[in-house]
Amino acid sequence: MMYFLGFDVGGSSVKFAVLDECGKFYDRGSFRTPETLDDFYTQLAIAKNKLAERYTLTGIGFSMPGAVNGTTGIIGGSSALPYIHDFPILPELEKKLGLPAAMENDANCAALGEVWTGAGKDYQDVAFFVLGTGVGGALVHNKEIIHGAHLHGGEFGYIYVSERKNILSESGCSGALVRQLAAQRQISPDELDGQKIYAMAEAGDKDAQQYIENMYEYLARAIYNIQYIFDPEAFLLGGAISSRADLIPNIEKHLDHIIRDAEVARIRPHIIACQHGNDANLLGAISNLMAKHNF
Repeated sequence: MMYFLGFDVGGSSVKFAVLDECGKFYDRGSFRTPETLDDFYTQLAIAKNKLAERYTLTGIGFSMPGAVNGTTGIIGGSSALPYIHDFPILPELEKKLGLPAAMENDANCAALGEVWTGAGKDYQDVAFFVLGTGVGGALVHNKEIIHGAHLHGGEFGYIYVSERKNILSESGCSGALVRQLAAQRQISPDELDGQKIYAMAEAGDKDAQQYIENMYEYLARAIYNIQYIFDPEAFLLGGAISSRADLIPNIEKHLDHIIRDAEVARIRPHIIACQHGNDANLLGAISNLMAKHNF
């Protein structure tokens, strides 16, 4: 039995857990995301040292924000944690924690977690969506992430879907619903969230209903286009909104219209809701670690 330590690094908290090589969870914990790099290293070491008293740890996997380059060990792009970017952080983590480590982008980790033991376990090629305040994603081919030349593989939020709100991150997620309706009502976005907007729609609010319908349409457009560009076996939808039973049927309703209008389209996208929720990132961090180090 091998035990691994996974860290899911977010803007407000860092979650961690011990997992085995089959993806079974053991001890878990979390701490508030530190404000400095030195404190970040310190808190990681405290968590690791406590768990190392109970488990013989083989390695450490990290789910990180930003444009993660697991080969150079450098995180490009930007995130809520500026101190993790633009230097070889991976070798430093290995040095300070004393174990082999690997890191991957958080959305990519979530995808890897789902194709390891979750909704995508029976597929080799999937397109993975994270629907939240924005739209993230990942492309998986033969159970491996397609990173792309600029580490932007699977950045579905940039897809141009509408002349009104031109990219998917501004039209195809719960965050977009909040921003759009708040702007129309001239209220603070803090007064709304996705659940409130759905409740408003169910109570008969025409604007809320229209924004939600638009979201379904734009997601259907993106999924249709990706089907004929990448040709995955399945689409996995994650994020809080993916738990809604009506999400996939409503997207499929718009896919029906698109496929009918396209006429020559014969492949219908297969859409599945993710299974692992917040655990997917930790699972993917360990899956990536085992692949990188051949554990």
